Amino acid sequence: MAAAENFELLTGHCTCKTITYSLLAPPLVTNCCHCTWCQRETGSAFVINCCIESSNFKITSDTSPTLVELPSESGKGQLVARCPNCFVALYSHYPSTERWTTYVRAGTLAEGSRQKISPEVHVFAPNKVQWLDLSGEKERGVPLYDEFYQKEDVWREASLERWQLLTKRRQAETSTE
Repeated sequence: MAAAENFELLTGHCTCKTITYSLLAPPLVTNCCHCTWCQRETGSAFVINCCIESSNFKITSDTSPTLVELPSESGKGQLVARCPNCFVALYSHYPSTERWTTYVRAGTLAEGSRQKISPEVHVFAPNKVQWLDLSGEKERGVPLYDEFYQKEDVWREASLERWQLLTKRRQAETSTE
């Protein structure tokens, strides 16, 4: 993903275009998850999520998505935002970061935007479908993890700095509650 100073707005939508959105900054990281839970939930071989601060994610349509609580393999669940018309999952929130971060389904990015992102890390790689060859990703320098990873091992420096700012804002808000 391009550096913030060269960043061009990313946009996306559900299949029926009832829900539209914009990413106002580069994703903090783009994960490709091969866990069997994501495979089942998406009906696909994997899911690609762009993680971004919720403050840098904006719904641009008049219609808001329907939020659905779903269980997860961790037992902590997730909140999935779906179009109320075509039911496409657009993004999720996970309990570990509450609603401070948004995990945007990269497959819902619009043409032009979708081509600007690619996975920066593969997680739960041992669970990948047998026919998927990740050797090209290894050659590209994309790390493959058996489970998850430490942010410091994968994220760009600018993303880590943004994460530190977000963490400070979260701590300041929770200390005033």
